[in-house]
Amino acid sequence: MGLQHDYPWVKAPVLIGAPMRLISLAPLAVAVSHAGGLGFIGAGTEVHDLEAHLQEASRLIRETSLVGSAADVLPIGVGFINWGADFNTTVRTLEKYKPAAVWFFAPYKNADLVQWTEEISNATQGNTKTWVQVGSVHDAVEVARLCRPDVIVAQGSDAGGHGLERGAGIITLLPEIADALKHEGFKDISVVAAGGVVEGRGVAACLALGSEGVVMGTRFLASTEATIAAGYQRAVVRAKDGGLSTVRSKVYDTLRGTTGWPERIGGRGIINQSFLDAKDGKVTKENVDAYAEALKKGDDGWDENGRLTTYAGTGVGLIDRIKPAAAIMEEIRRQVMDIELRTSKRQSRI
Repeated sequence: MGLQHDYPWVKAPVLIGAPMRLISLAPLAVAVSHAGGLGFIGAGTEVHDLEAHLQEASRLIRETSLVGSAADVLPIGVGFINWGADFNTTVRTLEKYKPAAVWFFAPYKNADLVQWTEEISNATQGNTKTWVQVGSVHDAVEVARLCRPDVIVAQGSDAGGHGLERGAGIITLLPEIADALKHEGFKDISVVAAGGVVEGRGVAACLALGSEGVVMGTRFLASTEATIAAGYQRAVVRAKDGGLSTVRSKVYDTLRGTTGWPERIGGRGIINQSFLDAKDGKVTKENVDAYAEALKKGDDGWDENGRLTTYAGTGVGLIDRIKPAAAIMEEIRRQVMDIELRTSKRQSRI
């Protein structure tokens, strides 16, 4: 039926807030949905406090005119990092607070998602749609066969945070995934684009590729509703030339102690002294100790000679200011409309 049918409050083009762990919490998720998009809470691997986040989201939603696809369905989504999230706690919580969508990412094997898909659908009486993030055509087809999700999130290699260490950019990945799903008989599965998109030109490009919606994470790092340190935000706005100033690596996970990730996944972040001190990707005790000292500095740990992890995608160089989520989305929609108008005028002259 399409995203606007399943999520009747969304506006075209459909803009989606990525479920950034510890950063995309109730304020940002609700703000994105209230502005006509679909916001996700980033539960990640820690679901012990998910009920509290959903309680806060419910309160914020009641303060708006926002309504879900059904009376007892929250007009937001929740994202999970499946290798670490507790399954039983998740199901119990979502049975009580039904989000419009769940987003799965990074199981140790794709077959693990079968139980997640079936049990959450049962717990929410089918009201919660299933999204699965992938970074390859192979995974997209395998997930479709195993789980038949409602949405495949095609994450290109430019994405910030965690993704495949080896993969294609969204320009080739999205159409190849769409073609493969159609060939395998899964043309009813929606495909949305993620990875490196922070403004209207990127959104317009993804729509031209056939994406039904566009995910943004890095752009919302620089939103007023993000749960993020001021130093982290300043580092995002300061960064330029994202293809050179960011890198995908396991260094930052090692320094932070989040080492349960599947081997093929790494995290893209802004290059800083911690990365530069990791020779050949190896983290020494001295580097770990220096990172621990940087944590004590608070926001100054992200200064120009900082060491603290700053996950961000290659689009970071296009971000120059911090804005409310609604203002970001309004600007992007206006940019997309201008691009479509210019394109229409050019075609009329052909």
